[in-house]
Amino acid sequence: MATSRGASGDERTTMSSKLRLSRRQFLTKSALAATAASIPLAGLAASEAFAAPGGGAARRRARDALKRRIDPAQSERDVPIPLHPTNGDENLYPTRIGNFSKGMPHDSFGEMDQTAYAAYLLILQDGSASHFENLELGGSVKMVNPQAAYAFDLEGTDSHQMSQPPAPALSTAWRAGEAVENYWMAALRDVPFSQYATHPLAEGAIDDLNALSDFRGPRDPDTNKVTPGTLFRGNGPDMLSGPWVSQFLYLPRFIGALPIDQRFVTYLPIADGGSDFLTDYDSWLAARNGRGPFPPEPLDSTPRYLRSGRDLAQLVHNDVLYQHFLLAADALAQLHAPFNPGNPYLESKTQAGFGTFGFPHIQAMLAEVCTRALKAVWYQKWLVHRTLRPEDYGGLVHLTMTHQRDYPLHPDVLNSQALQQAFATNGTYLITQAFPEGCPQHPSYGAGHATVSGASVTILKAMFDENFVIPDPVVPSDDGLTLMPYSGADADALTVGGELNKLAVAIGVGRNIAGVHWRTDFEESIKLGEAVAIAMLRDQKACYNENFSGFTFTRFDGTSITV
Repeated sequence: MATSRGASGDERTTMSSKLRLSRRQFLTKSALAATAASIPLAGLAASEAFAAPGGGAARRRARDALKRRIDPAQSERDVPIPLHPTNGDENLYPTRIGNFSKGMPHDSFGEMDQTAYAAYLLILQDGSASHFENLELGGSVKMVNPQAAYAFDLEGTDSHQMSQPPAPALSTAWRAGEAVENYWMAALRDVPFSQYATHPLAEGAIDDLNALSDFRGPRDPDTNKVTPGTLFRGNGPDMLSGPWVSQFLYLPRFIGALPIDQRFVTYLPIADGGSDFLTDYDSWLAARNGRGPFPPEPLDSTPRYLRSGRDLAQLVHNDVLYQHFLLAADALAQLHAPFNPGNPYLESKTQAGFGTFGFPHIQAMLAEVCTRALKAVWYQKWLVHRTLRPEDYGGLVHLTMTHQRDYPLHPDVLNSQALQQAFATNGTYLITQAFPEGCPQHPSYGAGHATVSGASVTILKAMFDENFVIPDPVVPSDDGLTLMPYSGADADALTVGGELNKLAVAIGVGRNIAGVHWRTDFEESIKLGEAVAIAMLRDQKACYNENFSGFTFTRFDGTSITV
């Protein structure tokens, strides 16, 4: 083959090398083309070998699919069957004062009808679908989905092979400490998070929590004290960093072409015509028996960025449980946050993930893991713990403080400033509720929102680089109408992993601030959700065609895991 006239010797050598390379590439492509030409025109999608009944490749594929189902199923079968210890309250108190019974019949002191409770336990023990129609209710409000506790799943560890430690017992200082925190959460619902360092109610809450003999919320690492920077936050990596609310609840994003600026419809503060609920004994007792109707929600006509506990409570009242994490995934896409280093497509020169290891995969997994998390936690709720709600506990406190009953409650709650604050505001010692109906009609422990949060955040940490720093963090103004730059000392150190952890906590604590859950509920339930997600990720790993060694990420306890 001729070279260009007038080319130098070096140029001719270079051009000759390029021509030889091009010829090798051509011959390689020709060989591939010849191979392709030997495939029938119907192609891979409908060739006889793949699609004909009984075709060899089809049979091999079917056998491989069966094996990929059986192998994980056998592995999950071999997961040790855990013990399911409870706090013992159900056996300790014949009147069942330590357990959930809302919606069933109660006497004038809110104590459960024992014949009805015994029948309820027999129905749960039997588990037959038809028998649940025999549940005795105290009003017209239905129990929420007890049969989900018996549901199986075809992916991940079976719900009955997962466990949660016992909840704090009724009479303990631990439970009393959580109750004091709930009373203060209710008192501070309208105080902006930004004012926790200066507001007198926040100062009272901090002093009261520091006086407790057993409070297990976060403390300042230097002073070992509850401070404005730790008040009502979560325990765990990066949960004390940055603004109180996760950046994922502020960052604007799109779902497709739909813009979302993350201003929410919130409850009106009490000063502007809003209300707390179940503040008097008669309405508390009616709700305990499952009797409505309930008053309308006092909603603010102006959407706002989340700036207070009452805003956060409204966020988690009637939400789609995984919506916050689906929006977080969209925000990460728009931030161009990198994928987890274990993503097999990061080094590919010819491919990008989509149905596997891409955004459709991530978005679908958030919905998948949600239903599995709910099955796991509903088993804990109905068939293991049946723990009372803060709403129930507040009734025991009120009846004890008004000398109508003498329940075995720890002095830490009875002597707290939180009770005096509650009585001064409402004339009762009840834990007031942010929702008109109070708590939902299913047991407190574990928490559905928190379990879904733990599962969803685990999926996102597995899929994205948790060390990526979120640029330009923001905080809301105290009226919730605008966002302002966050200028704290850690403004340039808020990571994806830390802010996802804080997102899980915000959703869980939002339910506590509403008055419907305990600290233990959310702290243990995000761990349960994490275990659900890890089991699902492990099962899915066997189904990929890609060369995939696993995802490494940080768990809620700060340890690292590769799945």
